[in-house]
Amino acid sequence: MIICLLSTSVSFGQTEVFKSVVNNLAFYKQKKDLKYLASAKKSVDSLIKTKADSADLEKNVYKAVVYSSIVYIDSLNKLKEPANFFPQVCKLVDELSASHKIYRYQAEMDYAHKCLANVYVRDGFKYMAVSDYNNAIRVFKKAQAYAPGFNQLNAYIAYANNKLGNLLEGAKYYSDLLKKDSTTAEYIEAASNTYKAIGDTSRALQLLKRGRKHMPDDKFLLLSEANIYNNRKDYRELEPLLPQLLDENGNNAQVNFIAANCYDHLNEFDKAESLYLHAIELNSTSYDPVYNLGLLYLRQGLLKHGSDSKDDLARAGQWLEKASEMSPSDVKCLQVLQMVYAKTGDKDQVDRISEKLKLLTNQ
Repeated sequence: MIICLLSTSVSFGQTEVFKSVVNNLAFYKQKKDLKYLASAKKSVDSLIKTKADSADLEKNVYKAVVYSSIVYIDSLNKLKEPANFFPQVCKLVDELSASHKIYRYQAEMDYAHKCLANVYVRDGFKYMAVSDYNNAIRVFKKAQAYAPGFNQLNAYIAYANNKLGNLLEGAKYYSDLLKKDSTTAEYIEAASNTYKAIGDTSRALQLLKRGRKHMPDDKFLLLSEANIYNNRKDYRELEPLLPQLLDENGNNAQVNFIAANCYDHLNEFDKAESLYLHAIELNSTSYDPVYNLGLLYLRQGLLKHGSDSKDDLARAGQWLEKASEMSPSDVKCLQVLQMVYAKTGDKDQVDRISEKLKLLTNQ
């Protein structure tokens, strides 16, 4: 979250005029004692007395480095600077940045910019901590003006926009973020979730595919892509992901059910049967794999003839009865179970279920 901790080397010409300022900055870097920053400020202030001093670019660059160090490092204001000290420092740095000769001090100004950006980042997280996301966005954008290369700010702004419900704006910042850093799984996951939330699953899928191209072993990106295909009922696209998905989530009942359902729709009944049974073994209270397994045996029974057909229909009846026990008011399950008994010629069971359906549908 923090860009610099006075670790940047800022080198000035070692003239006698600036020796005290430079030495005090060096002492602070070595000993981390605020008294050296106070001394550096006192030294640099003593150099600016006349109107000519105030216009001297190098002296003001020294001043900017010292002052920006103070606003960043002395977050508790132990040096007792006035309340308007930070905006004054920002004004000084902005004015220096506009000078046509400032290119001579690029490293020093980069350092000052990073210090100011850090202050705004710190303030942004304070606002985030109290859920004041509007102000968080405001100060993060100010930080971005001083540190445009600090790409993670896009993630902070996107997150705050999402918390405010500004999903389209959040998606925009995530897109800007991923233009520069497409290999961070956390960012890709957050961005794809944002696009899914606004209904743009195509864009979410595009990001996930790009992420998995760089990180093919990332479990979360794989699962997210699989979930999109499953929700779309795009089983042809889901199928190639299943071996890796099952290898990494073999004891996850929901993943086993998703894989079984996929193979079921692709008429790979043996794989589907095995995975439904495993899903039930992992979570015996889950209704969907029990019901789907009953349907699978029913379809197999309708496709076969003779004793094989009877065996599958019997299995269908057993699993659908179990599903009906788990969800007694599920009309659809009872209707399918009634069909099974009609196929096997069990009139008593057909009548029994007819009575249940009458009670449930008031017919």
